[in-house]
Amino acid sequence: MNSSPNDPVATDAVSAPPQLVRALGWWEATAIVIGIMIGTGIFIVPAQITRSLGTRDAALSVWAVTGLLSMFGALSFAELAGMMPYAGGQYVYLREAYGPLTGFLCGWSFFVAAQTGGIAVLAVGFSEYTNEFIPLGHWEQKAAAAAAIVVLTAINYLGVREGGRVQSILTGLKMGAIAVIILMAYVLVRGLPGGPAQLAAPTGHRFAASFGVAMVGAFWAYEGWNACTFAAGEVKRPERNVPLALILGTATVIAIYLALNLVYYHVLPIDQVARSTRVGADAAVRIFGRTGSYLVSLVIIISTLGSLNGSILAAPRVYYAMAMDGVFFRWCARVHPRFHTPHVALLVQGVWAVALVAAGTYEQLFTYAIFAAFVFYALTALAVLVLRRTWPAAPRPYRVFGYPYVPLVFVLGSAWFLLNTLVEEPVEAGCGAVMLGVGVLVYWFWNRRAGPNA
Repeated sequence: MNSSPNDPVATDAVSAPPQLVRALGWWEATAIVIGIMIGTGIFIVPAQITRSLGTRDAALSVWAVTGLLSMFGALSFAELAGMMPYAGGQYVYLREAYGPLTGFLCGWSFFVAAQTGGIAVLAVGFSEYTNEFIPLGHWEQKAAAAAAIVVLTAINYLGVREGGRVQSILTGLKMGAIAVIILMAYVLVRGLPGGPAQLAAPTGHRFAASFGVAMVGAFWAYEGWNACTFAAGEVKRPERNVPLALILGTATVIAIYLALNLVYYHVLPIDQVARSTRVGADAAVRIFGRTGSYLVSLVIIISTLGSLNGSILAAPRVYYAMAMDGVFFRWCARVHPRFHTPHVALLVQGVWAVALVAAGTYEQLFTYAIFAAFVFYALTALAVLVLRRTWPAAPRPYRVFGYPYVPLVFVLGSAWFLLNTLVEEPVEAGCGAVMLGVGVLVYWFWNRRAGPNA
């Protein structure tokens, strides 16, 4: 196994240009996982899932199944992260398992929509909930969203330690506030208000199709467990701490999501959960009274900032790794001589994310990118099996539990999810496929421009 060119430890410190530094510990890496995963989804998506399936148990099973699949994905990624603890994470794994085109297409989808579109979605969510406390007009909300991206990009520009500290603080505050909501729901609310025990529920084939559609929202809420691998080149003892962060962070979020859903059904009748546009706020009003809505808005602001900071910190390491390989703008491979961050990649990401906010196209792009993202999730999990055959002697500090069944279950679950999305949401799936097709043309152009030594 060849060492990656973006490994910050592999180069002579005297003669080399500035390098990334390993400054993130296990908690900072875990905070990236938890912080990115818990955004706004868990405070909104349960209503859509309840409407789709009609019963509490069916809705909870969606969260459990998607959580289990996410955990299987995290376990699979953990083996690869231990083998290849380099900046770029998932991009590197796909490049080594399938070749440079597959790795490029993954990074391309991240830059065009999956990561930058997600950053725009989070920033706009932050500005919308800030509007609860400070009334903002349409353009003022866009300006607030752009300002959040700029400020957090500046913090991460100044050093990965600084970005990691902010991530740790925001994630700690988020987890503490959610724990208070869960605890007080059972302390302050004794009886459920009157309402139906369940709604009209789909049966047979329609149940399976509805379950698959409901999984889209749940997967969106779980999105981000893979992101700490992007910054693996800056994690201390990465062969231990990156797998630990993936597993511990994903397990923590699964437990939080199931607990919050149980709170919603504990304090609200199921029909109110189903028709709510902000189920988290409605539940908080029931628990804390009229001030509860403001409490949840504050929690969501902290939550979105944590998710936003984690995404801004992690994703540029993919573009840095691509630039090191000659398949992205070369200047994105530059590392700041003082701050030791991929500062140009950070700036390029920030500019594109702000442009998406201003254009208002981020939601469509992000929705399309979810389909493409799961193609690469499935391929990355399958890479565990591929590399066990092609790199049998490579060091594996962590070997996936339940091999080969855990990665295979994740691959099959992802394949079913992709097929169901093709059938039930063909426009979104088709646009995701077009995005990848355009990426093939861009890769061809980049290689042709770079010449034979690229």
